[in-house]
Amino acid sequence: MEKPSALEEQTPGLSADEQEEAEENQQPRAAVLHEIIRAQGDHELERNWVALFWSALAAGLTMGLSLMAMGLLSARLPDSPASHVLASFGYSAGFLGVILARQQLFTENTITAVLPVMSSPSFLNFGRLARLWGVVLVGNLAGTLLVGWVMLRLPIFDANTDAAFLEIGRKVLENDAGTMFAKGIISGWMIATMVWMIAALDQARIWMIIMVTWLMALGEFTHIVVGSLEVGYLVWAGEAGWREFLLQFGGPTLAGNIVGGTFIFTLISHAQIRSDHASPRKEGPGRKA
Repeated sequence: MEKPSALEEQTPGLSADEQEEAEENQQPRAAVLHEIIRAQGDHELERNWVALFWSALAAGLTMGLSLMAMGLLSARLPDSPASHVLASFGYSAGFLGVILARQQLFTENTITAVLPVMSSPSFLNFGRLARLWGVVLVGNLAGTLLVGWVMLRLPIFDANTDAAFLEIGRKVLENDAGTMFAKGIISGWMIATMVWMIAALDQARIWMIIMVTWLMALGEFTHIVVGSLEVGYLVWAGEAGWREFLLQFGGPTLAGNIVGGTFIFTLISHAQIRSDHASPRKEGPGRKA
């Protein structure tokens, strides 16, 4: 005897077409999202390192949109808390460009490229992950430092906007190394959460990217790629040194992003899927196995 579906048990009176419509509109299970992201990560791990580098370099250049948008908005708004809220909206510009163009962003790879390794841990897969992370990080930083130099050296922006760029970088360096690390954890966790959520969305991806990255800017959480542009701008302007860039900002923020994206969000999400897979589903009362 055919078992009744859960929908028939819970909602009597639906037609076959209505039942099909309800089933089609259900959100995918966590295991489905896990497999979507894992497959994307496996594809990235297989890519040629030259293609990865150019994509990562393009992402670093695209991230210049975040600093440009925040600086342009800040320079044209009065000095008030409300202005900070509006100017922070510009932070989303770079992320929108990078994610929608499918360019390589390091903090995205703290979840997408890690899931294949967790699913099938081996020395080969760990080596593939290290290669991907290294190439993407170098490409991202090269892109942000290049676009920061161009923004400073070429006569593109007016004096008020240049001053706004400098102020944004100074704000980042107000944090000591420990604070950079702690804020980097939150930032890495938020990006990993965003990647997981947009895998389940078809129509609202843009709004999800805006919401998460705007909150990152409002909370002043540190991000290795955007932050390298903000602090790098100070270095090119002579207001900070490479020691501050690497030791005060770069190292702690990078470690925080990896901890938040990989060791907190991704490990827990993967453990959830493994636990669901290992636990057999219990049959309801009166139902045959």
